[in-house]
Amino acid sequence: MDLEAIQALHQGVKEQIGKIVVGQDDTVALMLVSLLARGHIILEGVPGTAKTLLAQCFGATLSLEFGRIQFTPDLMPGDVIGTNLFNFQTNQFSLTKGPIFTQILLADEINRTPAKTQAALLQAMQEQAVTIDDKTYALDDGFMVIATENPIEQLGTYPLPEAQLDRFLFKLIIDYPSREDELAIVARHGQRPVTGRIEDFGITALAGLEELAVIREFVGAIKLNREVVEYIVDIVRSTREHGGLQYGASPRAASVLAAAARAHAALDGRDYVIPDDVKTLAVHALRHRVVLAPSTEIEGDSAQQIIEQICDSTAAPR
Repeated sequence: MDLEAIQALHQGVKEQIGKIVVGQDDTVALMLVSLLARGHIILEGVPGTAKTLLAQCFGATLSLEFGRIQFTPDLMPGDVIGTNLFNFQTNQFSLTKGPIFTQILLADEINRTPAKTQAALLQAMQEQAVTIDDKTYALDDGFMVIATENPIEQLGTYPLPEAQLDRFLFKLIIDYPSREDELAIVARHGQRPVTGRIEDFGITALAGLEELAVIREFVGAIKLNREVVEYIVDIVRSTREHGGLQYGASPRAASVLAAAARAHAALDGRDYVIPDDVKTLAVHALRHRVVLAPSTEIEGDSAQQIIEQICDSTAAPR
């Protein structure tokens, strides 16, 4: 495995997803960064911006098992992780695995289920394992959660707990497409009321679990010098001291930002991290980990604006 192979995979994934989804190259790159850094992501956007389709296409480009959970208000934790059922033929309990036992998991409309069901993902996202009736079961090495949520609809939704938000590496905002991209979308999909099956678009799977393990090992060895580590820590610590934030980012945020910066450097063709890698990823990695102060909310400032200010004011190593 070398940098050219990683860049080829990056380009291939973009091309395959581009057969269906238009204008999301930057988002695809960040999804790949998250996968290589063993992270999870939230895709947030208004209905109709291809969040679910993007996640499905991303799963189709990899030879990994893909699963989906449609989160609803009546979903129970056992519906996510599984349960032990009594088998009357053997007079023993047997495990019925839930949909979480997969590799790429689409948690669709994750904020439509109560906190107790959302909490079923906590152990899986942090420890890559689930516990059922005091027995712990390991999940596959390729496990990654891609969650989607709608930011404008509040009826029948539940906010994600801070403990769960902190387990997501990135929160990616899926905005409306440009006019040119929307013209291409209508030209490609405007002949039918619903999107066709992904299989009909000829997406080719490019990498499997073995290739992913080799790439992750390579990414983990990307050079990250002391000065860049200090830059990451200074940015994260500044979120705890900023007057516009009630709560700043956790120490976990600094660790995962460093891992993501390594993956971003590899996709960019470098075997070392530079401050621009950190600055590019900081907003996506931190905006869901901070809590705005009440005065900031009244003034209308956003977490993204404050994090951008922090990055601009934090001295970067030369």
